[in-house]
Amino acid sequence: MCDAAPPPSAEVCSNLKAEEKSYDELVPYWNGLFNTRIFFSYARCPSCALLYNPEFFNYEELGSLYAQMAPNMEMVPSDTLRATQRGYYDTLQRQAKFENGYLEIGPDVGLFTECCVKAGGFDRYWLFEPNRDVAPALSAAMGDQTFTIVHDMFDLSSVPDSSIGVAVIIHVLDHLLDPRASLEAIRRKMVPGGQILIVTHDESSLLRRAIGTKWPPFCLQHPQLYNPKSMKRLLAAAGFQNSSIRKTVNYFPIQFLFKQLLWAGGLKTEGVPSFGGASIGLKLGNMMALASA
Repeated sequence: MCDAAPPPSAEVCSNLKAEEKSYDELVPYWNGLFNTRIFFSYARCPSCALLYNPEFFNYEELGSLYAQMAPNMEMVPSDTLRATQRGYYDTLQRQAKFENGYLEIGPDVGLFTECCVKAGGFDRYWLFEPNRDVAPALSAAMGDQTFTIVHDMFDLSSVPDSSIGVAVIIHVLDHLLDPRASLEAIRRKMVPGGQILIVTHDESSLLRRAIGTKWPPFCLQHPQLYNPKSMKRLLAAAGFQNSSIRKTVNYFPIQFLFKQLLWAGGLKTEGVPSFGGASIGLKLGNMMALASA
């Protein structure tokens, strides 16, 4: 994110360090075949406060790994996911003008996008989603709107400059190798005063401090993790203004949360009761950033 030299020591490490293993040895851990906690060591940038991996996979390795990755929340019911996305949308619509174009990075099946479609106002939707398997569901969510799905998250060349009124990035920024360059590219596509919404994990959250290295976002998929301070600095460095940060409410099935708790403690997750399919809304370690282009 900035030009500061890497600090001499890491701040967060797993017992087994990913940087000490080969790519082939790490593939099974990426796919979740083991309960062993392993990730690349995280260091704290002394300049911008970002927590990041000085060593990580390269672009070619990441492409191969993501191609074999299952959906991130495949065990969470769609109604629960929609409740979370609706909360994000309610915050956005209070602050943004729904006009000009709409751009979303990583919309998946379009649960958030469909909220914006129903509200109306945008003249075109640009959706950057590398997973071709979700294209039919994403297209169905668009109704009769004018839209373009691009199966590349990094090539925004098809989007006209100064045409986007709202840009959305939900749980994608943590995965990018060069987040500042990506945000700068998005800003060039936005109209003056357009709003960007970003949802990420918050590594300064109470949950992260409570469970330490067992915090689930410490994993092989996240080359950097943000806190309010580092997010504000990233947005400013990319040319955005008037940024605000707030905690988000996420809805989870109680069964899912219980399994995550057992997994974090290194315990078996088989045979966990369903709790009748009940869900609960919690401010559980995520944050939302809103800023102006």
